[in-house]
Amino acid sequence: MRDLSKVRSQHLDILKEAGNIGAGHAAAALSQMLNKTIEMKVPGVKVIPFNEIGEYTGGDETIVAAVFLRIEGEAPGNMFFILPVKEANRLAQRLTGDLSIDFMGDSLNEMGISALNEAGNILAGSYLSALADFTHLNMQPTPPAIAVDMITAILSFGLIEMSEAGDHAIVINTEINEKGTGPAVSFKGHFFLLPDPPSLDKILNAFGVHQNE
Repeated sequence: MRDLSKVRSQHLDILKEAGNIGAGHAAAALSQMLNKTIEMKVPGVKVIPFNEIGEYTGGDETIVAAVFLRIEGEAPGNMFFILPVKEANRLAQRLTGDLSIDFMGDSLNEMGISALNEAGNILAGSYLSALADFTHLNMQPTPPAIAVDMITAILSFGLIEMSEAGDHAIVINTEINEKGTGPAVSFKGHFFLLPDPPSLDKILNAFGVHQNE
């Protein structure tokens, strides 16, 4: 297990910078998709123990909407874009123009699922592309899948089905702001990058962090 004390502030700064570059590319793609002005930023990045993810998102039993992608390449792992379900409803409604979308309803809206998947795919692809540029590691996302459930159930499913769980997760806080003639509309979510062992070491080593430091 990597000692998190070796993850230094400058390495988190690099992850944040990569996140903001990725957010800029994603905002441009979403702006074109929506024909609206979209701005995105990454207010913070952390590396946390895996067992704290549920607490970080509001508690293990919090209901969320999550877009899941498997990462393939030189630093394989899993990525989840997670929003509180009410935020997911609002985002899907803005993406589609369908105000009836409710991911807590009896039946999921296919248009809403497609829109949220596409948004998650754009965001994840943009972030991974920026991270790959910084680390010079090849990382590619698989097609996304969406789930609405308690955070622990979603994380357990993705890890059990797709890979062995790592010890830690990289958390990329994300803010999406829609600008227009009316009041600004904002959405807040989290990216959780869960590298397979030993992918976290590969990523951090690319920033100059080594086990013997």
